[in-house]
Amino acid sequence: MRIAQVSPLMEAVPPKLYGGTERIVAFLADELAAMGHDVTLFASGDSVTKARLEPVWPCALRLDSSVRDYLAPHIVMMELLARRAEEFDIVHLHVDYLGFPILKRVDVPFLATLHGRLDLPELGRLYEIFDDVPVVSISESQREPLPQAHYVATVHHGVPERMLLPRFGAGGYLAFLGRISPEKAPDAAIRIAAAAGMPLKIAAKVDNVDRQYFAERIEPMLGAAHVEFIGEIGDTEKSAFLGNAAGLLFPIAWREPFGLAMIEAMACGTPVIAFRRGSVPEVIDDGITGFVVDDEEGAIAATKRLRGLDRARIRRVFEERFTARRMAEDYIDIYRGVIARHRPLQQAV
Repeated sequence: MRIAQVSPLMEAVPPKLYGGTERIVAFLADELAAMGHDVTLFASGDSVTKARLEPVWPCALRLDSSVRDYLAPHIVMMELLARRAEEFDIVHLHVDYLGFPILKRVDVPFLATLHGRLDLPELGRLYEIFDDVPVVSISESQREPLPQAHYVATVHHGVPERMLLPRFGAGGYLAFLGRISPEKAPDAAIRIAAAAGMPLKIAAKVDNVDRQYFAERIEPMLGAAHVEFIGEIGDTEKSAFLGNAAGLLFPIAWREPFGLAMIEAMACGTPVIAFRRGSVPEVIDDGITGFVVDDEEGAIAATKRLRGLDRARIRRVFEERFTARRMAEDYIDIYRGVIARHRPLQQAV
């Protein structure tokens, strides 16, 4: 099958450090290529992939200080894609709705995976207009604020099976991985670890939009004796960081569409303590791969139960549910369905 994967340009594919969507695009493109498909990846020029790279911009936009209009390179990408549409059996968008207008006007089957939040009021009107565009949600929970979109499937994320390997939690600390922002609630993680009497290591980036929040709310808390702030880490550092942790704290304060850090921890055999919001109940098997709790008090209590979980079993659940190969196979099934509906007489190979 000839497949175009279309990534956001903000980060390289995969990202050098933090980045969710572009990391999933990297895993998916590589797995599809490994399965023998002809994959073209539209992404930044500093991307590394097993697919055929179509470099739209020299480097990730976040790393290019000369760029002030982030939308312009994405519009260029969509025009280049449309001009080559006949080369592909299917186009897979990872830039939300950005490609809808132009791809509706060329003869190519396409779909979009919705990676972000769907509770913004302006999205309702947009998906009423584009009510026939096939979209994929990354959790069932993600759909709730926007039921009118034309969902064709839910596909949970996956990561390469051997990228992250299990360890035994020998460090005895709690981990926080991701981004410093109000919705990720690192302040709650700091309070939970303090009340549990456990050290906390924070591996997270600070976006420009969250600099004030970090300076006013989080930075004053980093002086606590039990807290170590590491900053951003890449994939090569995650096995040690997560695998040596007693548990991952995931005290989110918003409707998280998926939460990649949860399955990264599971790949390392590390249990997750997560708040019951968004996708969490779909991802975490309560009492098996971690604990789903309702508040900080529940999270504090759950830290006392971490040792009772079987880390080898957590890894097995990851292998059964959250590998990149499973994700790629799910998408191939979806591609065939989209192609069949678009071109009923054409069979995808």
